[in-house]
Amino acid sequence: MSAYQNPDSQLHDTGGTPVKVLHPGDVALAFEGDRLETLLGSCVSVILTDPRRTVAAMCHIVHAGTPQGANKGDTAFAVCAMQEMLTLLRAVGIAPLLCHAFVFGGGNMFPQLFGHRHVGASNLAWVEEFLRAQGIEVVGMSAGGDFYRKVRWTVGRNPIQVECSGVVAGQEKHEEF
Repeated sequence: MSAYQNPDSQLHDTGGTPVKVLHPGDVALAFEGDRLETLLGSCVSVILTDPRRTVAAMCHIVHAGTPQGANKGDTAFAVCAMQEMLTLLRAVGIAPLLCHAFVFGGGNMFPQLFGHRHVGASNLAWVEEFLRAQGIEVVGMSAGGDFYRKVRWTVGRNPIQVECSGVVAGQEKHEEF
């Protein structure tokens, strides 16, 4: 199965940089100079990149775990998205075990209704366990809390930009990795 490419995922910014905007369930492979973007709430996004940051795979996970029945192979599910990322990296000669991982999202979108056990926490726990089991080092993380996150990165030595906006108005922060 090849990575799902949303029709909107090949936009170009004013400088001509290819931009891949990942929507829920998308998985993308990008090379130095390509821009990756996504918007997260309870969903989790993972970026796996080689240590030189010249090649990267990114996903937008909606559901922790494994799909059943008709959803088999659906990259909205964590196991399918992560396996697709590993496949894409191997196809271009990158060993996933040597990659650095960055993890984003997993926010609690309804803090007034849910405490520590919410969809975002389940998604995040699944991803952390998968990466640990694969032996892939997590070198950066902006996850949890009551935040939406917009993630932007131009593959290369540029920092990954994360804009966090609180579910409650007035909670904003900016992070770089």
